Amino acid sequence: MVVIAWLLVPTAVKRFSRLTFFEVQAPLELAPSYVRDLQDYWSLRTRSQNDLIEAGRDLARLTASYELRVQENGELRAEVARLESLLSLPTFNSYRPEPARVVRRDFNGWWQRLVIRKGRNYNLTVGAPVIFSGGVVGRIAEVGAYTAVVEMITSPGMRLAASVEGDQRPISYQGGLNAAFAAPRGVVEFVPLDLFAAPNSPQKLVTSGLGGVFPPGLIIGQMVRLEPSTDGLFKSGEVQLDPRLSELAEVTVLVPLAPEIPPVGTPRP
Repeated sequence: MVVIAWLLVPTAVKRFSRLTFFEVQAPLELAPSYVRDLQDYWSLRTRSQNDLIEAGRDLARLTASYELRVQENGELRAEVARLESLLSLPTFNSYRPEPARVVRRDFNGWWQRLVIRKGRNYNLTVGAPVIFSGGVVGRIAEVGAYTAVVEMITSPGMRLAASVEGDQRPISYQGGLNAAFAAPRGVVEFVPLDLFAAPNSPQKLVTSGLGGVFPPGLIIGQMVRLEPSTDGLFKSGEVQLDPRLSELAEVTVLVPLAPEIPPVGTPRP
C-alpha cells in the first residue's frame, strides 16, 4: 500500500521531498568532516620541534618550486594571449578553481558518487568538472546549500569525449562496472584501428575538450587493452584509472566563469 501511495504522489512533491531530505541530511554529514579536521589539527600540535623544523624545510622547498611554476605559467599564458590576438583566435572559456574537502562516499556505490563540503554557498554549478592532482575525478551532479554530489569518472553513467595524448581523434570513454575497493577501471569505444595498447605499453588517455564540459588535456587514465569491435570499424578496450581515486580527501571544482557581455552597441567581430 505504501508503494502504491508513493507512486500516486505528484512528481513535484517527490522532488521537493528529496531535496528537503538532502538539505536536512547535509549538516549530519558535515559535522564528522569538521571533527576529523580538528583531530588532525591537534595531532599535528603534538609533533616534536624537530619534526616541525623538517616539515618547514620541506614546505620551503615546495614553495620555491611552486613560485617557479607560477612564473612559467604566467609566461605561457601571456604567450597564448599574444598568439590568440595575432591569429584572431577565440579565447577558451576560463574556470575558477575551487578546492573542496570530501565529506563521504557510499560503500554501496563506492565508485559512483562522493559528497564534497561546498555547494551553492561557493557558487558551484551542476555539470562543473571536478579534478585532483592525478586528473579527472568527475563532475557535479547535484548542488545543495552547503554540499554537492560528484558523479565520479568510474561510474557507468559517466561518459565523456577523450583522445590519446598527442592524437586529436575523438574517443568515447565510459565508466566501468567497478567492485567496491577494487582497482578502478573504465572502458573506451570508437578507438581508431591504428592505435594499439597493452599492459606493457599503455596509452595515456586525456580529455579532448569536445562537449564543452572538461578542458582539453586532463588525464583520465591509461589504456591497457584494445581489441577490434564487433563491426570491425573501430576498437574498444579497457582503461586503468588512478588508484588514488579510492582515497580522495580533497578535490578541486572548476567553476565556469560567465563570459563577459559586451556593452550595447558594441560591434561583433
